[in-house]
Amino acid sequence: MWKFVFIVVGVSTLLLSSMAQAAQIDATNPGDPIQGVPNDGDWPDNEHPALAIDGSSSTKYLHFKGFTQPSGFQVTPSSLQSIVTGLSLTTANDGAERDPIAFEISGSNVSIDGPYTLIASGDIVDFSQAAPWPRLTRNETPISFDNNVAYNHYQVLFTAVRDPASANSMQISEVELLRVSLTSYNPTPVDGAIIRDTWVPLGWMAGDSTASHNVYVGESFEDVQAGTGDTFRVNQTNMDYAVGFPGFPYPDGVVKGTTYYWRIEDIEADGTTIHSGPVWSFAIAPKTAYNPSPDDSAESVDPNVILSWEPGFGAILHTVFFGDDYGTVKNAVAGAPQGAATYRPGPLESGKTFYWRVDEFFGFETVTGEVWSFSTPGAVGSPNPYSGAENVKNTSILRWVAGDNAASHQVYFGTDQDAVRNATTSSPEYKDSKNLGDESYDPGLLELGAAYYWRIDEVNDLNPNSPWAGNVWAFNTADFLVVDDIESYNDIDPPNPNSNTIFGYWIDGWGTATNGALVGNDLPPYADQTTVHGGRQSMPYFYDITTKFAEAILTLDSPRDWTASDVKTLTIWFHGNLGNDPAPIYVTIANISGAPATVTHADPAATQIHGWTQWDIPLQEFADKGINLTDVNTITIGIGNKINPPGGAGTMYFDDIGLHPLVAEPEPEPEP
Repeated sequence: MWKFVFIVVGVSTLLLSSMAQAAQIDATNPGDPIQGVPNDGDWPDNEHPALAIDGSSSTKYLHFKGFTQPSGFQVTPSSLQSIVTGLSLTTANDGAERDPIAFEISGSNVSIDGPYTLIASGDIVDFSQAAPWPRLTRNETPISFDNNVAYNHYQVLFTAVRDPASANSMQISEVELLRVSLTSYNPTPVDGAIIRDTWVPLGWMAGDSTASHNVYVGESFEDVQAGTGDTFRVNQTNMDYAVGFPGFPYPDGVVKGTTYYWRIEDIEADGTTIHSGPVWSFAIAPKTAYNPSPDDSAESVDPNVILSWEPGFGAILHTVFFGDDYGTVKNAVAGAPQGAATYRPGPLESGKTFYWRVDEFFGFETVTGEVWSFSTPGAVGSPNPYSGAENVKNTSILRWVAGDNAASHQVYFGTDQDAVRNATTSSPEYKDSKNLGDESYDPGLLELGAAYYWRIDEVNDLNPNSPWAGNVWAFNTADFLVVDDIESYNDIDPPNPNSNTIFGYWIDGWGTATNGALVGNDLPPYADQTTVHGGRQSMPYFYDITTKFAEAILTLDSPRDWTASDVKTLTIWFHGNLGNDPAPIYVTIANISGAPATVTHADPAATQIHGWTQWDIPLQEFADKGINLTDVNTITIGIGNKINPPGGAGTMYFDDIGLHPLVAEPEPEPEP
């Protein structure tokens, strides 16, 4: 017990010391949602707004309009409900004339797009002195202000630069929004940590107005978040706790391979005002080997690869099994143990799939590892749907990219992973032989909400090593009807028969004078892979509605029957931007013959709604306008007004268009 008391006292001392040193904390973190103001893209590609909060003074944010008008950014800090009471600013690496010399900060609890309430404004004393402030140097004169309101979103504007006559922009290296916090922060261990011990000391920093803490710990995220079950452990004033130790939760020790969740509620002195913090987690390292390198199912691996892994918790020795046959590796029982957690199998044959397994020896037992795989430069790859994809369309066409040695491909497909992995050309899982240049397979109508597995073997009768067995890939179909999840599109240009570009299906206004819609990026990747709602891609949609409308139309192969599976709602996810010119968004569906039916979003400035927004349209609204829902031929996404174009331009993103049995539930708001 003395050891535990010593350690806890040490943790408390460390936390108090750290708290004294960290009286002011940056509310933002790299990767927090951020957008420029004005959000018009008028900055170099390598000097965009996110670099103002990336934690690196070697990068900068530059806005070319910033010397003639206020410029800055809007951000949603990951530490929600922060009370910001100061700023810290670091100059960029060139052009002192571009340094900001005045600021304005505002807050919003509606959205990142506002509306915003002014918190404070004033001069940046250090940057506006007679001599330029040194490059890449933080201000020394504090920038502080009174604020007692916790906001979820902040807008920072720089309203003047040092010498607008000779400047061509505003630039800043780093901006910190110095905050006080209503909730605890800086968890120890860090959120998501993997621990190699049987007990874990917990620590945190208290919210600014905290008098005591409620501590919740458990193995269920949902229970810890809700405070249900036996997850409430104690109310206390100190900022440390422990699990896996006598007298505390899990007195016999935490369990290897188990994830634990914990949360702190900060209670103010009145005893009734409670601020609930986020759910943090840590995992106890498993007994099996984990975290393989290369990753499981990795493609295009160097034939001279050195394999490595994280040893199982407490393992003494490791036995590596390696080969090009899954069954042989899986069933291997004897091998040479080694001390190092690395293994060099090569040089390996190119264009081939390999399997490996690491068993961990503990002196009294051996724990069998799982089988991992990878393929070397030149093997069949790039599966579409990608392996592990969720909510896949139940009429998807399977596609892949041929390897260097292939003359043809053998397709294996089914609902049993082992059966697909072990299948031969005489197995029911063998489906087809495809000629080189035809890297696609139509599995037909798939079940909703089901798991499927597939494998592509490469064949070349002129090579004695043929055929080369491929990896087993997996995906799950959606439990609703997918109209378009944007995942099936690739970057292969026509006339290649495997071309499946997004603008080859969504027909926009390219080459027309009256339609100002352009779908897809000019250069690969044609679908957007940064601003995404679900999966890996979304549809970028550029609109110009000055004296014209903007429409992109998709002709459906499926689903055409919008009454199947008792669907009732068309759901579209869209992402606008404050920098867009305001305009309405509408959806039109049509049969092969007859008049189309249009439904318009309720917000006439929907293009300015920032963040992913769920738009649910009852199908009855289309039916009431005369559409036959059993045979829908096209869906059109439009922006503006065809009769009275409002003018303007901007960029939108669309994703996850589907048909649901009921009005889809909105995604929950993040925990404050």
